[in-house]
Amino acid sequence: MNRNDLRRVDLNLLVIFETLMFEKNLTRAAEKLFLGQPAVSAALARLRDLFDDPLLVRNGRTFEPTARALAILKELQPAMDTISGAVSRAREFNPATNRDTFRIGLSDDAEFGLFPALLNQIREEAPEVVIVVRRVNFLLMSSMLASGEISVGVSYTTELPANAKRRKLREMKVKVLRGDDRPRPLTLDEYCSRPHALVSFSGDLCGNIDNDLARLNRSRRVVLAVPQFSGLRSIIAGTEMLATVPDFAAAALIEGTRLRADDPPFELVNSDLSMVWSGVTDNDPAERWLRSKIVEFMGEPGA
Repeated sequence: MNRNDLRRVDLNLLVIFETLMFEKNLTRAAEKLFLGQPAVSAALARLRDLFDDPLLVRNGRTFEPTARALAILKELQPAMDTISGAVSRAREFNPATNRDTFRIGLSDDAEFGLFPALLNQIREEAPEVVIVVRRVNFLLMSSMLASGEISVGVSYTTELPANAKRRKLREMKVKVLRGDDRPRPLTLDEYCSRPHALVSFSGDLCGNIDNDLARLNRSRRVVLAVPQFSGLRSIIAGTEMLATVPDFAAAALIEGTRLRADDPPFELVNSDLSMVWSGVTDNDPAERWLRSKIVEFMGEPGA
């Protein structure tokens, strides 16, 4: 196919193809593309004709991509990234009048402890933009960036897609949240013997804190796991239960309450809270502005 032949190809079909490959479900793809399911079904039929391949084969309630579909996706994605980047760089950005939709991935601690101040500033500078927050963690970040579900994410991170970029926002220091009325600081023995609550995205009952304790040949007694930080405020109040949380989440949790946040009675290996984004949006003026606000309001205080 030469360049003139490309005029016969609807580039919107390629966007739908990419979404279908990630979602493997017509309904979810339609929702993500803001289209009706019949329109996506019709597009899939046109794609099958264009590439002379079934592309997606039904397997129960989902579709599985064919080998040729996977090969096409591998070839198309870099080209679509290049086109998207070129179009993005060609436009100007004025936060006061812009009406973009920003899709941000946030870990629960970042959403609870740091996002409100960021949102207030965004609303002040760019009152017409729309913010969509998706819950992420280090397990989900890569796939959500790669699929375009988010353009930027804030979380503890590990492996990332090859075209992703990362910037450290702050070191994640921790505090021990407590709701008892005893004034003395916690000893290590008391920390280990008292019941603990933790926030667990997946429902696990251990985390990095337990690894730090294991290096001291100690352990804690976790009796409760909850899915988000906001519930800790009422759970901890007036009880013997402890919760070890990032310092910025602790500051938000104790505000206006009788809870307090102490330093842990042992040394920890702190992790980093990072901002990651797709290389496709690296030079997009709107995304650069958003990332600058994230650095300003989610980064290390005074940095």
